[in-house]
Amino acid sequence: MPELSGQREALGLHPDDLPDGLVVADRTGRVICFNAEAERITGTAQAEALGRPVQVVLPLEDLDGCRWWRMTDPYGGLVTRRGQPERNLLLPGGREVLVSARYVRTCPKGPVHRLVVTLRGTEARRRNERSHAELIATVAHELRSPLTSVKGFTATLLAKWERFTDDQKRLMLETVDADANRVTRLIAELLDISRIDAGRLELRRQLVDMAAAVRRHVEAHTAAGQPPSRFRLRITQELPQLWADPDKVDQVLGNLLENAVRHGGGTVTIDVAPARTRTGDEGTAVTVSDEGPGIPEESMSRVFTRFWQGSKRGGTGLGLYIVKGIVEVHGGTITVGRSAAGGAEFRFILPVSAPAFMA
Repeated sequence: MPELSGQREALGLHPDDLPDGLVVADRTGRVICFNAEAERITGTAQAEALGRPVQVVLPLEDLDGCRWWRMTDPYGGLVTRRGQPERNLLLPGGREVLVSARYVRTCPKGPVHRLVVTLRGTEARRRNERSHAELIATVAHELRSPLTSVKGFTATLLAKWERFTDDQKRLMLETVDADANRVTRLIAELLDISRIDAGRLELRRQLVDMAAAVRRHVEAHTAAGQPPSRFRLRITQELPQLWADPDKVDQVLGNLLENAVRHGGGTVTIDVAPARTRTGDEGTAVTVSDEGPGIPEESMSRVFTRFWQGSKRGGTGLGLYIVKGIVEVHGGTITVGRSAAGGAEFRFILPVSAPAFMA
């Protein structure tokens, strides 16, 4: 139609440029536009669709087997209707497709001048559903072990308290405490993931001494039994003032150092130095590298995805996904590569993010 052609020329856009399937019917219900994505989703060629009734080209049914066009009746019914919200429908052969419709009227209560239908495949939704199912399965598996331990020890202590020595009681209670901490960490990870996915991870920016934060984490590892000689700190003295969420920064440092200690080998080197962000702004870079076997090249692109695990040494595989989310919500970047010694190397850069009153 000349009108549609004029609009396409004005926008510099062709229907085939759209990522979703587009089907447009005129005032008589016959198809006047059927783009390439609609061809792919329906399996119907454009030449077969154009000029035919939209109900014939798209014989849609709901999940109960009812004909969708008979229920919606776009060209009849209430004149105040503006369209149909997206819903899951079936094409012939049982193929699922997400369909939404808009009724275009020349005046508010006039007849439908044009019917615009968009089609989307369900692949992305299925991937999302599989991801949520995997998350639930992982959480259930990770929770089962500590909760079973907590239940077993507490039940034993309550039933046979007098039979145990003080040392035995202490050992059981320490185990219960460790398992309770494990459950608490897992729940915290789940909350972080939900906030990252929803874009609601909140930051409480304060002035952060990155050098002191790194030293604190190294001291925690040496206090837990790691030899001090395993860590090498290289800190540039002239660091810019960094405004970030100190708790979130601790979470990032703790995860990266824990990964290097647990999964890496040899000396763990931590470099802290000034750096420029991708946009050229002032920032601070922290690089954590080890001398272990490193990460295979084919796995580099999956390191920051959910459930990625570089070894069979336990963990949920959620830590690095959370680390990436925290760094990015600060406006920073994080990368993974191979260190000079052959091990894994993680490097993140946070912009200084100085408050407006300091600008």
